Amino acid sequence: MQDITKNNFDFIRVLLAFIVFVGHLGALSQSDSLHFLTYSPVEVAVFSFFIVSGFLIARSYERSSSLKSYTKKRFNRIVPAYLLVVFLCTVLLSLVSTLPLPEYFSNTQVYKYWFWNSLFMNFKAPWLPGVFGNQAVNGALWTLKIEMCFYVAVPFIFLLFGKNNKYRNISLIILYFLSLIFLNYFEMTEKPAISRQLPGSLCYFIGGMLLYFNFDKFIQHKHSLFIIAIITVWIDLIFKIKLFSPVMISIIVLYIAYSFKFLNNFGKYGDFTYGIYIFHFPIIRVFQTLGLFEDYNPYVMSIVCMLVVIVVGISSWHFYEKRFL
Repeated sequence: MQDITKNNFDFIRVLLAFIVFVGHLGALSQSDSLHFLTYSPVEVAVFSFFIVSGFLIARSYERSSSLKSYTKKRFNRIVPAYLLVVFLCTVLLSLVSTLPLPEYFSNTQVYKYWFWNSLFMNFKAPWLPGVFGNQAVNGALWTLKIEMCFYVAVPFIFLLFGKNNKYRNISLIILYFLSLIFLNYFEMTEKPAISRQLPGSLCYFIGGMLLYFNFDKFIQHKHSLFIIAIITVWIDLIFKIKLFSPVMISIIVLYIAYSFKFLNNFGKYGDFTYGIYIFHFPIIRVFQTLGLFEDYNPYVMSIVCMLVVIVVGISSWHFYEKRFL
């Protein structure tokens, strides 16, 4: 049976981060030449992050020696870098604000932004005064509060559903369909922003958990499951309803994670995904605010922007994130 530790999750996470980056680059650059990048499947990439989390966090909790150990690992992976990007945006984006520095730092919105975003409540104060036309500073951070909620939920799921795999599978499937009801209801009522919040996103996280708890069966039938998953996702797309697609996308993601062995060592130089994800949005917006996509070749500036994001992501890992792990 395949070793669960030999996988391509590092490659998948980097790929997903760049899918999100590309989509946001097309939208935030406001360049007609780059508009085609908005077709990047950002939503699928974000939900795939939740699938990977469902698989890996269930495994992390099961392998942790105690709840304290699990909590410490999860806290150190997410919170320090998250607080860093919130703090740096609060301070450094004063340089691109339309307000003079004294007026900027005397504006109460600056401290509201820092306070609420530090508590993962980005929706309470998403903007900074005079920065990016008072639009959202870092629209990518909305997923982090959901991720933190998943971390909190996992111990309760283990506690409530126990270790009996049959009972646990049934319970998770019930939760899966309850999540789908929430997701589809708000999508049908044209409230997609609400549909993507915790109850609606939970079905993707549960998809990852179900595959972790049934890993041996998944590996045994992964090729057949992959073909079924591809067909089922297309059927859901045709009928414009999410019924089986979340768990089927989970199968596709896990199939990639456990198929291409040459990608197993992709993360040997570090895990840059998180840094790329949390920093890319404001970096793109700074490029746009400075007129770089408009005044220079937008394709060249896209490459420069991507390189800046990569350098920041690598630096965040080596000089900051891994110190806490």
